[in-house]
This record gives sequence, C-alpha cells and structure tokens, in this order.
Amino acid sequence: MQRVGRHGRQPPEGGPTENGVGQEPGTHEPPPAEGPAAPRAPRARPRLVFHTQLAHGSPTGRIEGFTNVKELYAKIAEVFDISPTEILFCTLNTHKVDMQKLLGGQIGLEDFIFAHVRGETKEVEVTKTEDALGLTITDNGAGYAFIKRIKEGSIINRLQTVCVGDSIEAINDHTIVGCRHYEVARMLRELPRAQPFTLRLVQPKKAFDMIGQRTRSSKSPSEGRVSSGKETLRLRTEGPAVLEEGPSPSEEEAARRVDDLLESYMGIRDSELASTMVEAAKGSPGAAQLARGLDSVLGEFAFPQEFVAEVWAAVCHPKGGQE
Repeated sequence: MQRVGRHGRQPPEGGPTENGVGQEPGTHEPPPAEGPAAPRAPRARPRLVFHTQLAHGSPTGRIEGFTNVKELYAKIAEVFDISPTEILFCTLNTHKVDMQKLLGGQIGLEDFIFAHVRGETKEVEVTKTEDALGLTITDNGAGYAFIKRIKEGSIINRLQTVCVGDSIEAINDHTIVGCRHYEVARMLRELPRAQPFTLRLVQPKKAFDMIGQRTRSSKSPSEGRVSSGKETLRLRTEGPAVLEEGPSPSEEEAARRVDDLLESYMGIRDSELASTMVEAAKGSPGAAQLARGLDSVLGEFAFPQEFVAEVWAAVCHPKGGQE
C-alpha cells in the first residue's frame, strides 16, 4: 500500500514533480541555457473601440479594427448599413458641421465620431470676377473634396446657397470625385475670369437643429487636432494607423503655421499633411534638403520653392528668419 503525504495528496506515478510538472525517474530539470535572457513577448495591444453616430441622428454604434481612413469609413458604413460613399466627412465630439472639430489625422482614444452623410444635391452658377474665389478646400481622405472655409467678402461669400461642409462633386459637369484637395483647388484657380461656370455641390444631411446654418469657420490653434498629452490613434490616408502620444503644444503650433501656409499658397487645409511636413522639416538641415525630401514623397503637390522655404523657417526658426 502506498503512503499518502501529510497533506493528503498522493505523488503522481512515474516520479517526483518540479513546479507541478511530472518528471521521469532519475531525470532532473535541465539547467537554463547560458547567454542573454530570452526577450519578453510583446504585450498585447488593447482593443480600440470607438463610439459613432450619424450626425443627423441615429442610434450609437461601436467600431474597431480599422487601420486607415478608408477602413474607418467602411466600418461606420457597416454599422449603419449604408455605403461608404455616402459619408462626406466626420467630426469629433459634435454632430454640427464644425470645421474646427473635423476628423483629420488623429483620433483621441475617448473621442466620439459623428459621420456626416450625403444630403441634397444643388447646382450653383458662379462668375469668376477676380482671381480668388474665396474657398479653402480639404478632403476626407476617401475621395471627396469639400469646402472647409469661405472667406468673408469673397465671390463665394455672396452666394448664400454655398456653405461650409458642401462637397464639390463636379465642375462644369466634369466629376471630381476621387480627386485630392490640391487638384480641386488648382482646377478652380485655373478657371478663366469673366466666364460663368457651374459647381455641383452635395450638402451634408442635417438634423432639425442645424437647418439654416451657414458656418464660416474661424481659425483656431486647435483646428483638426486633439488635446496634447493624450494617447491618440493617428490615421493615414494610406498605411496602418499608429498609436502614439498626442502632439506637444509646440508641435501643434508648428502644424498650425504650416496649415496656414498651405491655405495661403495652395487654397487647401490638411492637418495630416501639415504634421507630415513638420516632421520632415525637423529632420532637414535647410530648405533645399527639405524640398528634395518633399519631392521624393509628395512630388504630386509640386510645392513652390518659396512655400518650402517658408515652411522650413516656420518650423525650424518660428521667431526669426532663415539662416
């Protein structure tokens, strides 16, 4: 008869135990291999779940698993059983057409996403009586360019049917869906003066409390950004999303200055592009090197030399001139 240990548990047949694992009789746990310790397995990344609604009104949905802007739109569309092409743009933490809250390159981990979908289509005839129409264009990263700002006293400002948030679908019946903001801005600049042209616009579908609203969006240092010091998900038009700390106040200010230069020179605003250019400028010893770097990755923009020089000075010498 086998004896039972004093704790009442019988050792397993076949030998003693080591850390609860049975061993063959006469064998011992092999000594650990010499050399550097094996690296720890990486910690599993937490699930990033965001809440979302349609801006004109809907139940709250939950989305996760997206890695770029197009996938974000697809996830929102799936939740609400609509086509991704119905979504014009998204705002953070407000259902209103507020360009200061526009979803740009980053989402705070606690941000609530509101999707603005296609509403009524309208056609507007415009006569270009001066070179500048007074429009600032941006895009949603998924094929739609839309109006981000209307300059007071401009040609467009005098047309009450044109509003901030309207998507530009066609110019003189030539569709521009799929074009980037800088391409649309260039098309509008190149239109001849004194010759009427037609804009086909799609306005976002509005909730009852937004009917009649015609926002003009003033400049703000925090435009399109999230508060610094918070962890954010940085989205890109192409490529995977990256979890990172929010921008510092100095980085936010540098990106705002570059965004202002984009508007001044090219008639566009793009917080993600501005942040990318800030990073490139910080790694460039001078404007010439920055120009070469931008040409290699953003050559399609064809940035003017004086613009690149101002970007480098704004980022690297914000309170002084170029060296």
